[in-house]
Amino acid sequence: MTKKNILITGASGLIGKRLTEFLLQKGHNVSHLGRSAKKGEIPSFVWNVEQMQMDVSALKGIDTVIHLAGAGIADKRWSEKRKQEILESRTQSTALLEATLKNTNNEVKHFISASAIGYYGFDLKGELYDEQSAPGTDYLASVTRQWEESIDKLIELPLRVAKLRIGIVLSDKGGALEPMVVPVKLFVGSPLASGKQMLSWIHIDDLCNMFIHLVENESLQGAYNGTGPYAVSNEDFTKAIARQLKRPLFLPKVPAFFLKLVLGEMANLIIYGSDVSSKKIQASGYQFQFNTLEESLQNLLDKK
Repeated sequence: MTKKNILITGASGLIGKRLTEFLLQKGHNVSHLGRSAKKGEIPSFVWNVEQMQMDVSALKGIDTVIHLAGAGIADKRWSEKRKQEILESRTQSTALLEATLKNTNNEVKHFISASAIGYYGFDLKGELYDEQSAPGTDYLASVTRQWEESIDKLIELPLRVAKLRIGIVLSDKGGALEPMVVPVKLFVGSPLASGKQMLSWIHIDDLCNMFIHLVENESLQGAYNGTGPYAVSNEDFTKAIARQLKRPLFLPKVPAFFLKLVLGEMANLIIYGSDVSSKKIQASGYQFQFNTLEESLQNLLDKK
């Protein structure tokens, strides 16, 4: 294995923190690009996406960029201002990286970017989606499509560009799992909306190892789905949590109209889902550490 010199954007987030740990354990050199500068084992350099400014010294000696930056989809209610922020935090940050790489002497050869399974849209027909499936037409699908279009421009520099379309990330440090676990722990857990919507989940450690797989295998390029070996319904996911926590499920499903009343348009994240295949990245040689939802939940929930 050739040691890589890697610059990570969005490194302060859930995925970025864990990925940094894994990369250092494998002997790679890591630096961060964020809102403040820092020296030390993991140096951090400054960029300002709103002002389209970046410390170009961040690229010195770097051969690989891992681009994770972007405003959290579920962090705030979706006002029109927030929706624009979600889009621009992705497309403009990528545009800043593209412009800097294009106009600065550097040794970057590989650009590995986050994307999202939101690319496929909210499934209404029970389809199985792979990397050849067409993009959806809803808001999140539009955001992800424009995000990927901004990423693909880096191919022209030219760079090897790979995108990981991330599913629902399971972690014991935050993210989607905790709000699903808490009601079950309190004996008020229940499936949401129809309960039939499919959740394409992935353990955070497998997701980080997928990023490393794309970094270290230089023949891999294009889009890959960052999801687990199989999807499950919201109802089955909730039942799996209850079994792991040894809690009963008494309550009826939470109706979709109530979720929309509380969350507004953002409720679509919960009401709808999609069944997304990970066969392409498995065919490239990736092997899962956590092959089942039960293994993942046991690993994460036993720590709590």
